[in-house]
Amino acid sequence: DPKRCSCVYFEVDLNPTCRLLGGSASLLRLYHRFRALDRNKKGYLSRVDLQQIGALAVNPLGERIIDSFFPDGNLRVDFPGFVRVLAHFRPVDDDDSGMRDPKQPEPLNSRMNKLRFVFQLYDLDRDGKISRHEMLQVLRLMVGVQVTEEQLESITDRTVQEADEDGDGAVSFLEFTKSLEKMDIEQKMSIRILK
Repeated sequence: DPKRCSCVYFEVDLNPTCRLLGGSASLLRLYHRFRALDRNKKGYLSRVDLQQIGALAVNPLGERIIDSFFPDGNLRVDFPGFVRVLAHFRPVDDDDSGMRDPKQPEPLNSRMNKLRFVFQLYDLDRDGKISRHEMLQVLRLMVGVQVTEEQLESITDRTVQEADEDGDGAVSFLEFTKSLEKMDIEQKMSIRILK
C-alpha cells in the first residue's frame, strides 16, 4: 500500500517518494539500483555515477537527462532526488487516472509532466521557449554525422516553423505539446527500470 510505504534504510519520510513509484517494492528495487551506482557508499550520486547507466551512455540526450538530476548547479543527487527524476519514466498504469485524488499534484509520470520534462531537455536557457539554436543543438545530437550541416539547418527550420504557431521564431511549451499531441509520449518515455 503506497500510503503506508516505509523503508528501513532512511531516516526521512519516504511516503511521497514511495507514491511516485507506486509502492514500497518498487522503491526498494530502485534503492538497490541507487546503492549499486553509489560504489563508494557516499549516500549520493554524482554525474560520474550516473554515466555508468548504459541506457544513458548510448542515448543522444543522455548528458541532458543526467543534467536533470542536478538542478540549480548541484553536484550530487540523493535518493529522493534520484527517484523524482526517474518517476517521469515510470509507465502509466491504466488504472492510475481513476485513483488520483484531484487535490494532489499531477503524477510525475503523467503525459503533461513527461512533455514538460522533454521540453526542458531542449530549453537549455530556461526561458520557456525552444529557440532555433536550441532545436539545432538537439537535432545535431540526435542525428550525429548522418546528415550534412545544410540538411540539419533545413530540418531545424522546418521543425520550428511547423510548431511555431505565433510566428515568434521559437516553440513555446503550449506549441510543443500541440505538435506532439498525436505522439504516444506515455509509451515512448516509459522505461521499466524497476523490473
